[in-house]
Amino acid sequence: MKIFAIRHGQTNANAQGIYNGTLDEDINDIGISQAIQTKELMNNNHYDIIYCSPMLRAKHTCKIINEKNIPVIYDNRLRERTLGKLDGKNLENEGFGKNLFFDYNYKSKDENFEDLPTLFKRVHEFLDEIIKKDKDKNILIVAHGGILRAIYFYFNEIPQDGDLSIYVPKNCEINNYEI
Repeated sequence: MKIFAIRHGQTNANAQGIYNGTLDEDINDIGISQAIQTKELMNNNHYDIIYCSPMLRAKHTCKIINEKNIPVIYDNRLRERTLGKLDGKNLENEGFGKNLFFDYNYKSKDENFEDLPTLFKRVHEFLDEIIKKDKDKNILIVAHGGILRAIYFYFNEIPQDGDLSIYVPKNCEINNYEI
């Protein structure tokens, strides 16, 4: 079984350093170009099913990549991390900083902020399910930076200090995992 995990193409918020979290923004022209390039790279890879975030930026990227019309399953567990009052903000301008954003041990006082352990639990349960259910298939996942980080740390050990900034997926980056 192979899992290919791809982050959506660039959005205007990505280009401006804004974390859009659950704000449902489409990809921009650069994001469309990135998705077309990714489609070309994926043409040499076989996958049987696609799991995709139901958010617009992931769906649009998936539509471009899915030239072969492979069945797509939209799964809410692949939605981006909820950032509460920080959705749509430049975190550094808000005094938050990337250190806290990528700190696995950080607990926010904002009840609408999804911390990394909660996000990872959601994504890891999804992975456990598809690995069991689709064990004889190759899978493509199209989602978001936070989701790809959770997938990465499903297959790799979380550092003891909780600093997850060692892995920050780029737009339309392809990650391969073999089980």
